[in-house]
Parts: sequence; structure tokens; C-alpha cells
Amino acid sequence: MTADHKDKEPVVSVIMGVYNQCNQVELLQAVNSILAQTFKDFEFIIYDDGSVEKSAEYIRNLIYLDRRIRVIRNEENKGLAFSLNQCIGEARGKYLARMDADDISLPDRLKREVDFLERHAEYAWVGSNARVFDNETIWGTLVMAKEPNQYNFLPFSPFIHPTVMFRRELFAGGGGYEVTQETLRCEDYELFLRLYRQGLRGYNLQEELLLYRQSASSYKKRTWLTRWNEAKIRARYFQAMDIPKWMQLMYMSRPLATGLLPYPVVAYYKKKRLLSTAGSVNYIIQEEMG
Repeated sequence: MTADHKDKEPVVSVIMGVYNQCNQVELLQAVNSILAQTFKDFEFIIYDDGSVEKSAEYIRNLIYLDRRIRVIRNEENKGLAFSLNQCIGEARGKYLARMDADDISLPDRLKREVDFLERHAEYAWVGSNARVFDNETIWGTLVMAKEPNQYNFLPFSPFIHPTVMFRRELFAGGGGYEVTQETLRCEDYELFLRLYRQGLRGYNLQEELLLYRQSASSYKKRTWLTRWNEAKIRARYFQAMDIPKWMQLMYMSRPLATGLLPYPVVAYYKKKRLLSTAGSVNYIIQEEMG
């Protein structure tokens, strides 16, 4: 890497936390989907949050794929919120793009989001719709509200976190993700609620810019403790919103009620929310990423 390249600040910093991502195929698909973006002026910061050695070695070797990749490692696992804050602290870009280690960004994602933020100073961040999939099958398209209001926060986060691009200035002065046990598994939801309460607003582009993975394994990671903590976060922020009290109470308990349902039932209702989109994941990857 030349000195000129190192000194040049990229337009976008893509940030991604990884912990024991044992499925190397999924991780490589996620990384390659960023490297294949039509928008090229970015750095890609990957934070290894104390993965076991076999996984850590694979993550370290990602730097050989592209000179824009930087891998940072912490020997001790401290959680996703901590990992993302470390990435934010290292980021040099004007914009910060979230990415997860098992999702796939479609080729125009960064370009479309940069173009939007350049034209719309009134928004602090931008996300998009996404095609939801499990293994090889596309479930359908998840359509988000264009300009989410307080009611859109009630059932679930009104932003699909791995589609989102923030203005880096939002995190100036040490602001960032809340690193507590309470935010485990809902780091982004808490952040969006906090920014919304501060009077900042985001927008969702009405196009699919991500393949968003849903699976039984990710559902099972949400323990009763994480669901209880999400309920407490909802209580904290909903009370400050202009929402009828009965609606606040009903949706505060939603994470706990969902935890009582078996995954096939949850998956069925998730699919019912989606617009029908036929096709296989492999076909879409080959068609849109080459």
C-alpha cells in the first residue's frame, strides 16, 4: 500500500464485527459483496472480537483479498456494540456503512446510499429494503417505511441495520453504540431509538440493496435474558414518545411474547410480512454480482 493511498481519506468506511464466524462461505460472501461494490472509494474495517484461533486465522487472512480491508483483533470477546465502537474510532470515511458477516450487499448499495446522503442533508442516515433469505431460498422482500415515525418503532426496528449508512459526524465526541448487557442482540435498535429521540431522522430507500439472512440458529441466539433486556429498552424509549400508553405497554412485551413461539411459527409470520419474490440466492448472486 502506497503512502498516498494510506493518507487519502475514503468517502465510506464499511464497519463489520465478527465473532467465531465458523461458516467461511457465508463470511466470504459477505466480504466479497462489499469488494464487488460499484462504488469503490471505501475502506473496510473488520473487527475480530476474540474469535477462537481457527476462526481468527481465517479472519486475519481476509486482508490479502484487497488492500482496502483492515482487520483489528481483540483477544477478549466484548460484544458487538464494543466491536462497532472500535471500528467507528478507526474509521476515516465521511460515511459509515454497517455490514454483518452473514449478509450480502448488492452491488449498488454503497453508491445509492452515498448519492442519497449527498443530496439530502436533512437525514442523518439512510437504509433500504432487503430480500430476506434462509440458506438457498429467497423468502421475499422486506419493505420498510420510507420515513419512519414513532409508530414504526413499535413492532420492530424500522431500519434493517446491515443496510444502513450513517454520517460519521453523528459519532463525534465519543458517541456510538451503548455497551451494556441490556443492548446485547439489539444494539442497532437502541441506537436508532436514541438518535430518533434526539430529533435526528433516517430514511429508507424503496429498493432492495441487501440479501438479509434469517435462520433458526440466529433466532435461538436470542435468549430470555436478551428478550427481557430488549423489553426494558423499549420501556425506556417508548415512554418518551408520543404514543398512547396502551400501545406502549402492548409492544414493550412483544419480545417476551415472541420468545414463547417455536421458530417455524415465527418464520411463518415473518414470511407473511414479505412481498413475494421468487428465485434462489445463488441465482441472484450470480446474476447481480457476476
